[in-house]
Amino acid sequence: MNTTKKVLNKPEPNFSFTESLIILAVILCILGYLIIFKHQEPQAPLFISFVLLAVYGRLRGFNWTTVMDGMRSGLRAGVDPLVIFLSIGVLIATWIFSGTIPTIMYFGFEIISVKFFLPTVFIVCTLVGVACGSSFTTVSTMGIAFIGIGATLKINPGLTAGVIVSGAFCGSNISPLSGTTNLAASVGDISIYNHIKSLLVTDIPAWAICIVLYTLLGLNSKNVSLGAVHKMMNGLANGFWISGWALLPVLLLIILAFLQVPAIPSLGLGSLFAALLGWIHAPSTSITTITNTIMTGYVSHTGDKTIDTLLSKGGIASMLTSLALIIFALALGGLLIKFNIIKAIIDHLAGIVKTPGRLTIATAVTCVGVNLMVGEHYLAIILPGQSFLPAFEKLGLKRAYLTRILNDAGAAVNAIVPWSVSGVFISSTLQINPLNFIPWAFFPFLVTIICIAVGMLIKVPASQTTNVNLATE
Repeated sequence: MNTTKKVLNKPEPNFSFTESLIILAVILCILGYLIIFKHQEPQAPLFISFVLLAVYGRLRGFNWTTVMDGMRSGLRAGVDPLVIFLSIGVLIATWIFSGTIPTIMYFGFEIISVKFFLPTVFIVCTLVGVACGSSFTTVSTMGIAFIGIGATLKINPGLTAGVIVSGAFCGSNISPLSGTTNLAASVGDISIYNHIKSLLVTDIPAWAICIVLYTLLGLNSKNVSLGAVHKMMNGLANGFWISGWALLPVLLLIILAFLQVPAIPSLGLGSLFAALLGWIHAPSTSITTITNTIMTGYVSHTGDKTIDTLLSKGGIASMLTSLALIIFALALGGLLIKFNIIKAIIDHLAGIVKTPGRLTIATAVTCVGVNLMVGEHYLAIILPGQSFLPAFEKLGLKRAYLTRILNDAGAAVNAIVPWSVSGVFISSTLQINPLNFIPWAFFPFLVTIICIAVGMLIKVPASQTTNVNLATE
């Protein structure tokens, strides 16, 4: 009996910085090799990494209760994103049924030229992202419409998706309605407007560079036959309700965002309103057809193969594969946090930074690292923010410098990690391989680089320099 008590009370191990680094490197190698080089879907590599880490943790001395607690805590952190995923699947299906997305596409064909398609997409997605404060909503509404327009204009779908992602995440980054932006400000305990003012220092230059790059890329686009465009417009007009009234769900979503209604009820109300609007236009539609659309997605029957492929999507079922991926990613992240592997890395980095430049790099690298290992953008803001805040205060630096890094290298970078919450969502919503759109999503790359560059130029306040020197003597 005494032996049993000793086993139960045996202290659990602490991973050193070196061991933690090796564990992370092995996991990244597994994910990188199978996903990037072997072109596997991320679900299996994440599952393999999760199981191997769980077994290794048990062999190192963690009991199974700790392992299971780590998995559960990781999943709890992702409950909101999981429900949002399902809600957006419903939103997509109902917005096609109501004619909302087809109407956006139809009007888009009338005003967008091939040469200026890419910068126009970028600007519109930025504005929608700012207005609704949600990159996910922007991608799942305007994104789907622009993917359809781009396909008709013979533009590389990966390029179009990259532009959509850049605009959506740029807009969300600087929106006072954005969940991640408000979270970053709250972690630093500063006002949302001081936080956004700091973000503009890095986000505006990144946005301007994106405009130039996308304009140059668009100028290289070949002219497309107007016959193909007119054919698509006729197909949309014949198969769907094309009307300004069909845009009411978009207006409702923007109003709910300004009223600061949370994402999940906003998406739910937007979906139900779209379903009601579609039924008003076509009252012969049975309730069974509507509920089937919510569950399995909308199925287009226009007779035009291109339109039917583009607009047969959405529904709860369409998101289930993505949910499996996110569940495994969150479970893996939960173990990394429970085993204190992430903490060992962060603590080591926080202990060696003595200048603003090094502190900026360490914070940004940690944000990117949490995105790569955990795949959850909220944790990529919270963990580095809580860990590095004392270091920023010790150097006498403004908290807005920290919150800016959390948004730029934490929230925005999540979009370009194939197995992250955002990466999976974008891939499933736009039906495109992450590796096809990531190279063209310039904003997350640029804003992180500029964020680090700006941080390297920050000087320690004169009054603080003396304190730092005294502390090191």
